[in-house]
Amino acid sequence: MNLKEALKLADEIVFAKTGQHLDDLQEAVLRGTLQRETYKQIAKDFDCSESSVRNAGSELWRILSEGLGEDVSKSNLRSAMERLQVSLFSKYFAQDSVQIGCVNYCGEARHPPDLPNSRNDKISNRKQTENSHEDLSEMPELGAFYDRIPELETLTTWILQQRCRLIALTGISGIGKTALAAKLVQQIKDDFEYVIWCSLNESHTPDEFQHKLIQFFSESEKQDSPATNQKPLPLIKYLQKHRCLVVLDDVHNLFSSGELAGKYKPGYEEYRSFFKQIETLSHQSCFLLIGWEHPREVTQVKSQNTPIRTLQLSGLDIAAGREILRDYGLAEIDNSEALIHRYEGNPLWLKSVATQILELGIGAIELLPNDTILLPEDLKDVLQQVCDRISALEKQVLSLLAKEIAPINLAKLLENSTIPSSDLLNALQSLSRRCLIEQQANSYILPPVLRQYIKGMPIDE
Repeated sequence: MNLKEALKLADEIVFAKTGQHLDDLQEAVLRGTLQRETYKQIAKDFDCSESSVRNAGSELWRILSEGLGEDVSKSNLRSAMERLQVSLFSKYFAQDSVQIGCVNYCGEARHPPDLPNSRNDKISNRKQTENSHEDLSEMPELGAFYDRIPELETLTTWILQQRCRLIALTGISGIGKTALAAKLVQQIKDDFEYVIWCSLNESHTPDEFQHKLIQFFSESEKQDSPATNQKPLPLIKYLQKHRCLVVLDDVHNLFSSGELAGKYKPGYEEYRSFFKQIETLSHQSCFLLIGWEHPREVTQVKSQNTPIRTLQLSGLDIAAGREILRDYGLAEIDNSEALIHRYEGNPLWLKSVATQILELGIGAIELLPNDTILLPEDLKDVLQQVCDRISALEKQVLSLLAKEIAPINLAKLLENSTIPSSDLLNALQSLSRRCLIEQQANSYILPPVLRQYIKGMPIDE
């Protein structure tokens, strides 16, 4: 298939799905991808930001996936289009048009007929079934997506290839956990019979949560077999019977404020046995947990021999950080690399400080010392929400660490503190689980933004 044919066929698919032909950026993304260019090269040729190219590509792969009835991505676009060409022309002596999914494609050659019970019918039926088994009404809309390709690949491998049953996606507030999860769900949802996104809040007691899932599964089954009047099954039976993906956002709402990380609220303790059941019982489903805190039974210790995984997100790299600054109008700022390092590549933090810089004027910021850490009020509000959850013991340890510019080892911390050693170790473990401190070998340090904020935070002695 030459480039012209591929673009024409892609345009047919997009028009059939959206009623719109390819726009200039979409065509540039397709052309560059088929010529094995990177997103960065495509962005340079089209004179736009790399994030714009990535977003256009992501939407294109979604539309093409729906049109072709298979997962399409940047890495397999060429092979997917070639497979479609083979399907279209393999029976060239048949009738003059063929329907692939919902796309009619006619050309100079003759094409195979749309036979009853063919692969095309199966694709169409499978897509209809999958759509009836999705409840993504609580999933946030995915905006600009910056980098995170390695993390996407890791999560995809854990879920689709290694069949992990319980995965915790962790990281400090604003680091991009929910955005990454939403992108992941878009890419892998067609590999599951049931997909549901649940944002946990105060009303989700263990019984109410399980009832919500059972209701979703049972009602979906009735859609497939309306004649049956079967009673709902226990939740684990649905997870064993079907391949299900369950995303639980805001998991931290299950835990008590003012305690060490991961202590369940009164009345929520049964979640412990539920998550243990998800880990130990045989089933073919996956739970993805997102939040500032995670259950203590979901350890951060990495092991390939268990069906549990934890992925802790770190900040974006310099290139992705610059994309954010460009998107927020700071393309020409001189000290962008230092700014990205200072704010740990945290997308939310960078967006907050970029907005303040733009509103104050870049010239005003250039008058400040290079190591100045700005704390806009909206950023302070976010940090306050996090710090409101931690225990008094953790606040004392944060106060100790905030006095140190360089990493401090455990022996020095014990020497400088009146906190009993056992309590100090427990507090460090809890702060690490909350991703509020960084560990370097046997030493600990606070990120600069947190250090600046905590210095002004009242500490209960």
